[in-house]
Amino acid sequence: MTAIPPAPADAPVLGLLDGRPLPRTGLDRRLAALRTGPRASALPRPGSGEDRQLARWVAQVLLTEALCEAVAAERGLSVLPEAAHDRLDQQAAVELGSVTAAAYEGSAAVRAVHEAVTAAVAPTAEEVAHYFAMTRPAATPTVWHLAFPDGGTCGADPATLPLALAEALRTAAPDTWVTAGGWTAARRTTPPDPPTDRPARPDQPGRPDRPDRPDPAATVLAAVRRAAFVRWLDHARATRLTLVPGLEHPGDPAQPDNHHRH
Repeated sequence: MTAIPPAPADAPVLGLLDGRPLPRTGLDRRLAALRTGPRASALPRPGSGEDRQLARWVAQVLLTEALCEAVAAERGLSVLPEAAHDRLDQQAAVELGSVTAAAYEGSAAVRAVHEAVTAAVAPTAEEVAHYFAMTRPAATPTVWHLAFPDGGTCGADPATLPLALAEALRTAAPDTWVTAGGWTAARRTTPPDPPTDRPARPDQPGRPDRPDRPDPAATVLAAVRRAAFVRWLDHARATRLTLVPGLEHPGDPAQPDNHHRH
């Protein structure tokens, strides 16, 4: 891990960490890399308000990385600069927020600090139970396997059938033909064999070969640790980082480029 050296007194700065100015050169290099990278065509026009907002956003990423590098050094954490980037899934990125997610993916120090400050965090039994209740799949609907006089068969939820036919099938013995409302059908005791050109899908709900639902505890654990890290990081930013004019947070309503247009 390479700590960012302090900026010379007369040099443009990225921001201040514990009152120590950090040089803007890292920001200029990061922006130049974006401008020459594979997604350069998607970036805003240089000199525009959106371009200044991009610089502010990248500055927050770099400041987050610098803060976590300092914390990792203070805590003696093991950080491997050459470690592969850790790609977050969409939910994790949203929970962390775009700045923190970008810093987490690109900096081994951020990931190491995340692990350290959330090591003792665990979800409560109530949180796991709530998650399980909110994500439980809907109950598999009742399906009757019907046969028709022309040899056709189908599966149908009784609630979707004509009322008279559904009532007649419900009260009749299985495999007994009934006629109601102009419909004739029988409710079979066993489902028909699937057509040979349409093999059964193992991921269809209600099939015995569908894998069991995984324990949600690991999902909830990751989520509560991300939430704890965000709270910790927000406090650390507020107490240890000082932003400079021109590189305010892009969401700061006081900076001139934060406006909403339609």
